[in-house]
Amino acid sequence: MQNDPIAVTLKVTSVLEKLGVPYLIGGSLASTLYGMVRTTQDSDIITEMRLEHIRPFITALENEFYIDDEMIAESIQRNSSFNIIHRDSMFKVDIFIPRPRPFQQSQLARVQRQTFQLETAISANFASAEDTILSKLEWYRLGGEVSERQWRDILGVLKTRAGELDLAYLHKWAKELKVSDLWERALKELA
Repeated sequence: MQNDPIAVTLKVTSVLEKLGVPYLIGGSLASTLYGMVRTTQDSDIITEMRLEHIRPFITALENEFYIDDEMIAESIQRNSSFNIIHRDSMFKVDIFIPRPRPFQQSQLARVQRQTFQLETAISANFASAEDTILSKLEWYRLGGEVSERQWRDILGVLKTRAGELDLAYLHKWAKELKVSDLWERALKELA
């Protein structure tokens, strides 16, 4: 299999699927899928991984990835993140284990199954276009509203998916996530 970002990420998601762990691919891979193509240094996976998943997860991936079992256990216990690095390509996969919250449940309930033709057809769960926008708005806010890449990703998805987006869903969650002002700003920039 190629060592491109999608192929490397799908190696990880296929293990999560075999373990029955709910997940979604978000971040720049999702925004590229729905918006404008851009290069990325890593991929982001949000998952509900638990302690009992650590050993089989490591066993399945340790030959191809640098993995730290203590970092994984700590991330699960603290609801934080860890990363694994693909040995051949040095591509990094960031895995987030967020604290349970309504938006996370909504994201997981709305995943979009996408299929890619690599050596064989491989499918994975991606955040919806709406949830990609909302997550990017949150990250933009958390990052001090200075990341031009995050903002371009948001506008790229909005522009590319115009007319397809569930605006009521976006308005509702923008308010819940306290990013309504950023959502309104993005809409005005596209007008």
